[in-house]
Amino acid sequence: METTEYILKVKDIHKSYGNVEVLKGVSFNVKKGETKCFIGPSGTGKSTLLRCINQLTVPDQGQIWLHDEEVTHAGPRINYFRQRIGMVFQNFYLFDHLTAVRNVEIALIKVLRMNPKEAREKAMYELNQVGMADWADHYPAELSGGQAQRVSIARALAMDPDVILFDEPTSALDPELTREVIEVMRNLASLGMTMLVVTHEMGFACSAANEILFMENGRVIEQGSPSDLLNNPQFERCKAFIGQYHGFHE
Repeated sequence: METTEYILKVKDIHKSYGNVEVLKGVSFNVKKGETKCFIGPSGTGKSTLLRCINQLTVPDQGQIWLHDEEVTHAGPRINYFRQRIGMVFQNFYLFDHLTAVRNVEIALIKVLRMNPKEAREKAMYELNQVGMADWADHYPAELSGGQAQRVSIARALAMDPDVILFDEPTSALDPELTREVIEVMRNLASLGMTMLVVTHEMGFACSAANEILFMENGRVIEQGSPSDLLNNPQFERCKAFIGQYHGFHE
């Protein structure tokens, strides 16, 4: 397959659960260093799309490529692709019995076969990146939701992924804790991390995204730069949705 400038390509992804068609042919491309934000009403397939990209959910139709290698139907190479495509969930999924630093280093040791000393150094570096080095020896139960989410971001970063997927990373947090997580994500975007973010945080989407994709009923119905969607949305539904979160009305 010919090489392109795109780090990730998503083509015609479909997914149904029983008779419910959740994704109805979603396609887009991502360049290295881009942040793309997916917005839209709940239940429109945004989270399912992210799960299809790293194959936690297998799409019924369509193809995904990472660096021109096909991720769909990867067979035994699927774990390799999951290392390259990190994911941060809304509910953290930290191991309760492990400290913050152990949560970050465990995959480095078990999956990447890194020696424990190097793994600890790498884990501490990533915790420092998200402002959590001082909490390295604390257990998840001792952390706020915002702190736990920052540890989960550090865990994703530790694998040195090509892309990180964020699935509503602040939806379980109150506004103050949301701000600290958004600040970490905004910093990652400024450093050139390639990110796909499902979010209702329009402030983040408008300030950090290279492109916003508005999804409804399993399709991307509008996409463009933040200024395009804020100032000149083509669809009334998109305009109403953005206005709801951004105070944007004519």
